[in-house]
Amino acid sequence: MSKSQEYLTFVHRAVRSPSTVGAVLPTSRYVATAVADLVPAQEPCTVLELGPGTGALSGPLHRRIAPGSRHLALEIDPQLVNYLRETKPWLEVVQGDAHHLRKILADLGIDRVDAVISSIPWTLLPPDRQRALLAEAASMMTDSAVFTTVTYLTTLWREQTKAFVSALEDTFDEVLPRSAVWRNVPPARIYACRRPKS
Repeated sequence: MSKSQEYLTFVHRAVRSPSTVGAVLPTSRYVATAVADLVPAQEPCTVLELGPGTGALSGPLHRRIAPGSRHLALEIDPQLVNYLRETKPWLEVVQGDAHHLRKILADLGIDRVDAVISSIPWTLLPPDRQRALLAEAASMMTDSAVFTTVTYLTTLWREQTKAFVSALEDTFDEVLPRSAVWRNVPPARIYACRRPKS
């Protein structure tokens, strides 16, 4: 499927379901490349995408990980699930809510993941939901795993974004904001988080 079709699919779902998509444009290849660079590449691993949308990050991640790796995507929107299954047959797509992550992964025979890449619209969630979801994701990570997420520089002043960054710092021992990706629309900031706190 062409990039223009991916773009139209994303915009259509963003308009129809703004509370679950949370963006007006797909993530750029510049952000996707920067995110993929944080994922383990030397040995087979298990990589989990939360809220992949139309899969803007999925391609670079798939090209990065070692052969024999398991690449899963958990998406709540049924139409986007169908889109991903049709356009990315190599991606293991599961429909579900990330708040039930432990059960979903247990049903798939997975007890830990080596990387979590989140495209969930965090700033649309109330603080208690942010923290509950982060705790769910952190509980599934190996000791050396990385949790990666993207925020937008245009939202850094908002209370929801401040609450989310605070929740990251309360959930992980290491929270590193990466350099801004100015070529994304809107400009983006990537967070790399490691070592979940007890």
